[in-house]
Order: sequence, then structure tokens, then C-alpha cells
Amino acid sequence: MPDDHYEENPLNISEAEMVVAIPSYREAELIGYPASQAALGLKQYFGDKKYVLINCDNDSDDGTKEAFFAADTGDVPQIYISTPPGVRGKGNNFRNLFRKVVELGARAVVVVDADLKSITPRWIKHLGEPLFNDFGYVAPLYVRHKYDGTITNSIAYPLTRALYGRRVRQPIGGDFGFSGELARIYLAATSWTEAVSQFGIDIWMTTLAMNNNIPICQAYMGRPKIHKPKDPGSDLGPMFSQVVGTIFDLMVHSTGYWMRVKWSKPTAIYGFGLGEVEMPPPVKVTEDALVAKFHDGLKQYQEVYPLAVSEPLLIKLREISEMPMEHFDFPTQLWAKVLYDYACAYKTQVVEADELLASLIPLYFGKTLSYVRKTASMSVQQAEEFIDNECVVFEETKPYLLERWSA
Repeated sequence: MPDDHYEENPLNISEAEMVVAIPSYREAELIGYPASQAALGLKQYFGDKKYVLINCDNDSDDGTKEAFFAADTGDVPQIYISTPPGVRGKGNNFRNLFRKVVELGARAVVVVDADLKSITPRWIKHLGEPLFNDFGYVAPLYVRHKYDGTITNSIAYPLTRALYGRRVRQPIGGDFGFSGELARIYLAATSWTEAVSQFGIDIWMTTLAMNNNIPICQAYMGRPKIHKPKDPGSDLGPMFSQVVGTIFDLMVHSTGYWMRVKWSKPTAIYGFGLGEVEMPPPVKVTEDALVAKFHDGLKQYQEVYPLAVSEPLLIKLREISEMPMEHFDFPTQLWAKVLYDYACAYKTQVVEADELLASLIPLYFGKTLSYVRKTASMSVQQAEEFIDNECVVFEETKPYLLERWSA
């Protein structure tokens, strides 16, 4: 990533203890609301600190910068930083942010998504306060609809929990806090990849915090996460491959660390209870799309699967694909072993990385369909317990990974 970037700093802010940042690309319509709520949060809860609000943008052509500066932020100072024209990627926005945070000498940084509709000033308090109380990384805890965040539920959360032994429920939540010290660690890290410069950034940040033994907590946000929702059966775009590829890359990078981890332990929770029991908005799931993409993908990548997974798993996958739809089931232990086999195939490069990750997507759609079916009549709380049990299966199945990885 080139070092040159564009910056507008109207008040010439040169130091700040506390930073709130909003990464964006083409969010002119939505960025005003999180910007104004963040400004209120800074004034209400961090009035004794020097603070600044930063928009880290990808040279948006829709007026995002103008909308950010026009937001009702009172007298809270604002800085706009952009990647050079043509350079995209959420991770590239963060790279600019890390540099700026170090330059400002900030102690605490809170990041919130630009498309957030449910943010309140208290979110800034919940994500920022622990950073002044000996924590170095703060992940969010919010009620999400049981079908929102299926990549988190079936891949990112169970894998990071089983690998690194920390229960961080939203490792790719998009809203979090980190210390200035951790910003320096991120800048110096050697595991930066093209995927990390895009959507791999969130899981990369969470994993590095775990691997550097940074004190981590989760903060109750008090309201559900409400943002632009996506049907789990719709096209995933590059996000899936960037997130999963980053998880696999970091497994290769930190083998010595995760191979020693036996079981997971809870992560401290900051704040009290979920407060309001406001329910998240529904997420629509098109089951037919999940079925079609599962079956089509199995045909499309039939030559990849024998290279990616062991023979016993291949037989089981074929059995699942022949099940009548009303009995469709993708067992959790099979899913855990599939992901573990894929991680090993990624490490040994038996298949070109892009194709390998693309071939995992149909299996993920099959697993998502199974999850949707099993949790259809469950409450949000019951679905949470279901996911927790799945994570335990991942941990119990970890010896299989150790054996395959070493082989």
C-alpha cells in the first residue's frame, strides 16, 4: 500500500488522547448519523480528554467527505483521511488510521461502521472506557438477528475460539476499540496481505490482539446492531474469501501459538446486561437460493474437493448432497473437520488459494441452510446457545486438526 494519502485537518489537530474513527466507502447518505452520535458520545463521556473524530475514506465519489464535515458534530474537531484515487479497501483505511493514531499520540481509539443506524452516544462510552481501564482491545457484544452475521456464527467465531482459546463473540463485528499501543503493533505486523487490506482487516485485528496477549474485553452495546442487512443466501462477493483467507493465513503465521491452546476461556465483559431487550430487525433468508448454490457449487468444484478434504469427509459430503431436502442436515462435527481440512489444504497449497476458497462457499451455503432449518423456531437466546454448543464441538474436534496439520 503506498504511503501517500490525502488529508484534510481544518483545525490542525496535532495531538489527541481519544479518537473515534469511521471507515467508509460511498456512505454519503448514512455517515452523518454515526458521526453526530459519536460526537455526542465524545462530549458526554470523554469531555476531560483531548479528542478528535476521523473519517477514513476510500476517495468516495458520492460526497462522503462533504457529508462527514456537514454532520451535526458541534465543536468536536474532525479530520478526513483518504486513500489515493483508485485504492480501495477497508484495511487500507485502517492502515491510514493506525498511522494517524500513532502520530497523534492517542491512548484510545474507537471505530464504528459508517452504515450504523442503531448507534447511540453510549456506544462510544462502552467501546472507549475499557481502554482507559487496562484493556487494550474491546470487541462489541450486541443482540443480532440469528440469521445476521452467518460468516461470524459458523466460521469466524468457532474457529478463533477453538484456535486461540478466547471467546470473542463478534471477532468481525465492525465496531470496536483498541489502544494506541496496539495501533503500533498493527503497523509493525509482518502478516499484512492483500486480503487484510480489504475485508480481512477485522479478523486480523482481533487475532493479533489475541496472539500478542493484549488484555481483551467485550462491551455490551445495549442495543441490537442495525445496519444494511444482507440475506445469507445472496452473493457474498469477495468478503468471504478475504475473511476466511485471512484466518487461514494467520493460522500459518501463528502455528506455534494455537497448537498449544487446549480449550477456550471466557472473555471479560464490560458493562452490565444487555439493558434494553429490543429485538433486532428480521433478516430474510431465501432457502431455495441456499439449496441451489450448494448443489451447483458441488458440481462446479467436484475436482477440487478430493484435493481439499479427506476421503471419509468426501463420502459424507456426497451423502448430504443426496439427502431429500426435508431431511437436509450438515452435522457440526463434519463442518468443523471440513474447515480444518481446508486450512491444511490452504497451508500446503494443493489447490490455488482463490479456487480453494471459492470451493468452500457452496459448503458454507449448505451449512447455513442446515443452521437456518435447525434454528427456525428458536428465539435469539436459544440460537445463541445452539451456536455455543457448535463451538464446543469445534474445540472437541481440534485434535483432528493438530493431527492433519502436522501430517
